[in-house]
Amino acid sequence: MSTSISAGKSEFKPALWTSGDWNAFFGFGTNILVNMLVLTGLLRFVLKMPDSLVFGRILPALGLMMCLSTFYYAWLAYRLAQRTGRTDVCALPSGVSVPHMFIVTFVIMLPITLKTGDPIKGWSAGLVWVFFQSFILMIGGFIAPYVRKITPRAALLGTLAGVSVTFISMRPALEMYMTPQIGLICFAIILVSWFGGVKYLKGIPAGLVAIAAGMLIAWGSNLFGLGIGGLSVKGLSDAFANFGFSVPLPAVGQVFSGFEFLGIILVTAIPFGIYDLVEAMDNVESAEAAGDEYPTTRVLTADGVVSLIGCLMGNPFINAVYIGHPGWKAMGGRIGYSAATGIMVVLLSWFGIISVMLALVPVVAISPILLYIGMLIGAQAFQTTPIKHAPAIVVALTPHLAAWAKLQVDTMMVATVSAAQAVGGLAPDKAGAVKAAAVASLPQQGVLYHGLEVMGGGSIIAGLILGAIGVFIIERDFVKASAFSLAGAVLTYFGFMHGEAVGVGGGLGVTPGVALAYAVVAAGFFAVGKYGSSAASYVPSHDMPIAAPAE
Repeated sequence: MSTSISAGKSEFKPALWTSGDWNAFFGFGTNILVNMLVLTGLLRFVLKMPDSLVFGRILPALGLMMCLSTFYYAWLAYRLAQRTGRTDVCALPSGVSVPHMFIVTFVIMLPITLKTGDPIKGWSAGLVWVFFQSFILMIGGFIAPYVRKITPRAALLGTLAGVSVTFISMRPALEMYMTPQIGLICFAIILVSWFGGVKYLKGIPAGLVAIAAGMLIAWGSNLFGLGIGGLSVKGLSDAFANFGFSVPLPAVGQVFSGFEFLGIILVTAIPFGIYDLVEAMDNVESAEAAGDEYPTTRVLTADGVVSLIGCLMGNPFINAVYIGHPGWKAMGGRIGYSAATGIMVVLLSWFGIISVMLALVPVVAISPILLYIGMLIGAQAFQTTPIKHAPAIVVALTPHLAAWAKLQVDTMMVATVSAAQAVGGLAPDKAGAVKAAAVASLPQQGVLYHGLEVMGGGSIIAGLILGAIGVFIIERDFVKASAFSLAGAVLTYFGFMHGEAVGVGGGLGVTPGVALAYAVVAAGFFAVGKYGSSAASYVPSHDMPIAAPAE
């Protein structure tokens, strides 16, 4: 009997499209569209990349990567439905990783672009970052379970929360208040629905309602000569100049030319690759809980392979399985919505339609969506971990705050020197001396620049290490706190933490004083854990509020 049942299932032909796929495609497609608009805005307005590069090389490669990904996961869902004979199998959602989109932009490509004055070099560095990330994804499936097992959740999510608060949330929040007539209204539209549970007319997604409201305010303001949102008929007509057909072309030479920045790139590529592994496993487990069991190894390998293909064709953004599979499944999504999204992405990216969309939609209308994403990621760290671990999450945030603040100071100094040179007030050969003098004077103004530089170096790993140490101290497990402190000493010695580049800096480490301090702390924790029986046996009370002052 089992043989006949198996044969029946193998002959089962799952439906490629159902009525529920329309709902899932509309919702997920809007999500992908918003991410693509933001990504294009980052390339054009933050990195100042030429349109020929953005629309002729990067976006076509991005479209290829995402099409391969969504088609693969649709095929994986089809095989699962065929094997099980079920009609409710939902494909895994996937696309450009949103946190990584900002990390590679602001932590890799922007600093290198500012340092070299060449956005092409920034692009090359981004390609190398994805190159290494891809291989970490492909081979790291054997490592990720161990890392996840030994690292407290508060540390993993705490360092991610640091990224969300700084590099994801701050820029859109500032943009909202620069154009509050659009930003705050769109933010309210999103919060009322996504936090308040309010449903809009005919179930239209809140993100689409917010974008439509932003467009209405921006274009409507032009009728009164206000120009809110910065949109214009001329800008729209100019956008059609990018409307054409561009296919992805190999960019292998650009990948390897970016290896000159390898030390800076590895500082974030390795820890974010590890995070990718953990995130992918979490999302696969989420899908399994919703009834669809996918092989973790194949998912991780697929993300790595399609990311590598995209990288070699010129795309500096990594692919990832998205969270939210149960939601799309509950909406009625099955197999077709994933493949349809891939087709949509190819049309948008290969025909230059994204340029027209950017001229139609004010960027500030999208900013609240990004702030919402940052809010969720940051809140998750506190919501899914024990409340007593909250101090460890906060300490995991601090390196990211330092890294973000340093980036603001660096950008301001570069802009000031460039402006001084432009007006003839500074000779080109004096620029370096002026920057050095400015940095030296900052402590007198209350800006501890060197502290920002050291603490913010390798902030991803630094936040994870500090968060883990905090958790194990709270749990009175001083031996494990010692182990993470020792790991911090080693990582700092080689520049993965608290340093500007990977290396050993003349044999004494990149920041030897910090490395030595971590080693001393590790020895102290180990001594307390092994020999301080009275301290180790003491169990503190967590009934008292953490911040309550002594009376």
